Amino acid sequence: MGKIVFYEDKQFNGFYYECSNDCADMLCYLKCCNSIKVEDGCFMIYEQPHYSGQQYFLSKGEYPEYQEWAGLNDSIGSCRMIPKAEVASFEMQLFERMEYGGQMMDLADDCPSVMECFHTNNIFSCKVMGGNWLFFEQPYYSGRMYLIRPGEYTRFSDWGGMSARVGSIKRIVDTY
Repeated sequence: MGKIVFYEDKQFNGFYYECSNDCADMLCYLKCCNSIKVEDGCFMIYEQPHYSGQQYFLSKGEYPEYQEWAGLNDSIGSCRMIPKAEVASFEMQLFERMEYGGQMMDLADDCPSVMECFHTNNIFSCKVMGGNWLFFEQPYYSGRMYLIRPGEYTRFSDWGGMSARVGSIKRIVDTY
């Protein structure tokens, strides 16, 4: 299983909180977070409680300052452990309209540029049949990111998106 340790101070100092599962409200454990160690597994951390706000993907490693995970500040409100994929295949259907309307596009691999692959950069809904994925607002895996787990997303707000803009898509390949 996964394990992540959050520290209030930089360079893994000060009060800390260990977590091996999802935590919807970390503010009851930590005032702030300036460094993180991911000892095992992969996690998505969120700026706000209840899995909202800016999202950051962290795999096994050390992050001595919040800038190391591209954080804008020392605020971490919640985290989700990303379970090891049960399936060996990744499969997703993307739709150009809400509630699975418009053209449907199949995806089974990383997509560095949605515009180059599908001639659009707006994804309004999707169905994930296998694997965990990251949506990025910009091409080539940059900008805001969103965790996409198996399930159905009838509109971009279901995955926390502020718009339907998806510039690139990457599979989360297990690092356990």
